[in-house]
Amino acid sequence: MRIIETDNFPFEFLSKLAERESWRKEIHRPIYHIHKWWANRLGSVFRGILLGAILPDGSDFEREFYKTHSEPGLTVFDPFMGSGTTVGEAHKLGLTALGRDINPVAVQSVRTALGPMERDALLDAFDGLERGVGQDIKGLYRSRDSKGRLCDVLYFFWVMQVPCVSCRASVDLFPSWVIARNAYPDRKPEVQVLCPGCGHVFPSANGHTLAQCGNCGCKFDPTRANAQGAKTTCPHCAQTFKILDAAAALGARPAFRLYAKLVLTATGEKEYLPARPEDQQKYQLAVNRLQEEGAQGELLVPTAALRDGYNTRQAMSYNFTTWRSFFNDRQLLALAWLRRAILEIEDSPARDSLLTLFSGVLEFNNLFASYKGEGTGAVRHMFSHHILRPERTPIEANVWGTPKSSGSFSNLFRSRLLRTIDYRLAPTEIRSGGHNGQLCALPFTGRVEEPWPTGGRYSDRAIYLSCGDSSATGLPDASIDLVVTDPPFFDNVHYSELADFFYAWQLLTPTSPAQPTTTRNDCEVQDADAASFATKLEGVLQECRRILKDDGLLVFTYHHSRDEGWKAVAEAVLGAGLLVVNSLPVKAEMSVAAPKSQAKEPIQLDIVVVCRKRTGCKGEAPSAEAAMEIGRHKIDRLHAAGFELSRNDQRVVLFGQLLTTLRSPDEATCFSRAEAEFEEVACPPPPVAPQLQLEL
Repeated sequence: MRIIETDNFPFEFLSKLAERESWRKEIHRPIYHIHKWWANRLGSVFRGILLGAILPDGSDFEREFYKTHSEPGLTVFDPFMGSGTTVGEAHKLGLTALGRDINPVAVQSVRTALGPMERDALLDAFDGLERGVGQDIKGLYRSRDSKGRLCDVLYFFWVMQVPCVSCRASVDLFPSWVIARNAYPDRKPEVQVLCPGCGHVFPSANGHTLAQCGNCGCKFDPTRANAQGAKTTCPHCAQTFKILDAAAALGARPAFRLYAKLVLTATGEKEYLPARPEDQQKYQLAVNRLQEEGAQGELLVPTAALRDGYNTRQAMSYNFTTWRSFFNDRQLLALAWLRRAILEIEDSPARDSLLTLFSGVLEFNNLFASYKGEGTGAVRHMFSHHILRPERTPIEANVWGTPKSSGSFSNLFRSRLLRTIDYRLAPTEIRSGGHNGQLCALPFTGRVEEPWPTGGRYSDRAIYLSCGDSSATGLPDASIDLVVTDPPFFDNVHYSELADFFYAWQLLTPTSPAQPTTTRNDCEVQDADAASFATKLEGVLQECRRILKDDGLLVFTYHHSRDEGWKAVAEAVLGAGLLVVNSLPVKAEMSVAAPKSQAKEPIQLDIVVVCRKRTGCKGEAPSAEAAMEIGRHKIDRLHAAGFELSRNDQRVVLFGQLLTTLRSPDEATCFSRAEAEFEEVACPPPPVAPQLQLEL
């Protein structure tokens, strides 16, 4: 029996590592963050899962976690590969790793992250870009500071406009007149305020409800402007109206007005300034240049249209109907220049790496990105809310970037690609005691094998990747030792609807061969309907059962706040001929992650669900009462380790434990009963010690 099948598995230890990694995932595991993907799982957790599925019960798990392993002959398959966490962690442990995903954006980013990547070749290619197209792009983001000196622009500030439904005048949609604040306002309370009278930008203090412009003398409340929630008030005729009604009536994407800029002066100082006429003129030159080069066929920009869906509907209601409309013309010009220059790089691995980085840069350079302010990465990327929500006050970053930029190509080259190369050469693991990391794995080989091994002959420590439906892998029967994955959750975040934003650029070719214009696929396991989700997931799990050896384990992570989500996954597992032999809670995501921080009872745990083939399971299932008792004990263990659990956290622990009691899909109705009884079985947090109560 493997340790992950027992209650000896130290999920508290793993949760502490996970909590630390979750705060800076891109620092601790940069290899999985070259490109955006959703529900990116933690590398320390999946290293722990893989080790737990290999090591026998009684092993010193913590000691083994920091050892360098080599496990030739063992194969791991991930049918929902996503960002490649399972594949990368298996490779670090010396396993043969196979990853498959139905979305080509995910597969290409993993292929880049794990494939050939050589520092000197990348640096040479980047230097060539910087000397050429980099200078051209920088020229698009040059302006003058308050003393008239030539300077680089870090960010341009824009505001969405809609016509008043009454007087038809253009209305700026400002939620407040505070345009910038520090991420730590208690320490640095200064904010930047835009005067509604003259457009002057000046400093004020965070939270002040009265400001006076030193330029025109206007007095106003900077915390509240004309656009509040779903409505706005016209400053010209005082008419209040619904913003969406005005936007929908336009028949085109709303206009945006450039009103301010943050520049980097010649002396290295940052300076907030209002946009000047010369800034408007320079933007118009970029508009003209894009039209000229586009008409001559010299530049390619996205032409694909959005399709209706849960995650695209909000953008489409504002008439963002093509992926091109997600950018202003200067962004399109800079990005098209950059992509064209990358395609001209002769070294194929360097070109592919920089193209993937370019695709990742897109999420920070579009009209859906916003300003977080000083004190942290300044650009809030477009997917921070997991939906395509139009941004009323977007930020336009310097696409090439400066040493003090955020979200730019040059900055992400250093923080993503170069950091990934360093990690690949010397993979480290997080220490829970405050140490930065410990070297405990062989270097990555930097090689992805071709073709997909349908013949069943797997090379030791090889990596195989495939794009396609995981309910039909083409792999031989009983050829895989472990299946370890993180399936898409039963929810309303449809990865393909969001990934199409990147795919619209990736499919561009000069000859435009016929190919799909979307990554959406009818076989994608991503449904808001519980029955459809269960059916599709069951199909993938049935295939995994077929290719899994009789003594193999299938392990996946899952959580859901509603009983129907648990019922769906139970039906899929049991319908596929699998039984759950253990359920283990582990810390999954940082509590401040959006949208978790907005939830009343956020779920910060994943449940590690451990399965075997039904034919390999012996003994009777535990009773529901016994399972609840085991679940409460696991909650107590997390409390004792210092974790504060929400009621939804406790719910998922108990629901996960209920999975171990089920032997047929019909029994999945137990989750509805358990939901009704949850108030009685939930575990309260441990009582505060009397001496601490006095101090509090």
